[in-house]
Amino acid sequence: MIVQVLLESAVLCLFLLIGCTVGIANGAAGLVCLYEKEVQERAVKLGLTTQARIKHNANLFRLCVLLPGIAFSVAAVYGLNGARGFFEGFWQLAAIWLIEGLFDRLFIDFYWVGKTKAWVIPGTEDLMPYIYGKTLAGKWLMTLVGYPLFSAAIAGIMAVVIR
Repeated sequence: MIVQVLLESAVLCLFLLIGCTVGIANGAAGLVCLYEKEVQERAVKLGLTTQARIKHNANLFRLCVLLPGIAFSVAAVYGLNGARGFFEGFWQLAAIWLIEGLFDRLFIDFYWVGKTKAWVIPGTEDLMPYIYGKTLAGKWLMTLVGYPLFSAAIAGIMAVVIR
């Protein structure tokens, strides 16, 4: 079971990686919706995007990456792995989402965004690092506390629905 959960976590990480890669394929401004407000405003001012495009891309990212990721996780845990009851579903969902969250925080945010040029938006270099302060703390809080709480909520619902 642990190997399955690790493989499912890897699939979720790959899904996020592909979503980010596609999102920045024509330049990092494609996913400026994931940046701080100051960076978004500068990208608009520089003519690299518009507020409407930022909103559109944010919704597209949620619709094409986040929601399918959640759906995949729940389907994998309850469909493929056959989880039943609260604890069995909770630990699997929490493990999958925590691994994906750590991948996002460490590989994508820290390394890819913070240490490479792939996510640099020309004309905003003075606003780097792009992820800092409250946003960084909020992302870590969401990963370490929010994901397990969300896992508990989904596992609670599924424990009632699937008996």
